[in-house]
Amino acid sequence: MVVIRLSRGGSKGRPFFNIVVADKRERRDGRFIERLGFYNPTAQGAAEGLRIAQDRLTYWKSVGAQTSPTVDRLIKQAAKSAA
Repeated sequence: MVVIRLSRGGSKGRPFFNIVVADKRERRDGRFIERLGFYNPTAQGAAEGLRIAQDRLTYWKSVGAQTSPTVDRLIKQAAKSAA
């Protein structure tokens, strides 16, 4: 199964997450198919905290990719901030 989930990056105490499409059997930070965007929970001021390529997200969901609960929450958050 193909899933859309977060892959952690950054250093200790300063997390940074990529939103990726990956095979469910791969490790969290392992091989992925495509990077759809990023989430920076520590963004402050003018720094961009969340970016998602909506067209690619729509494509992957249309071919059956499942989203993790956290990514679902981030998608709703991105839609709210765009409106």
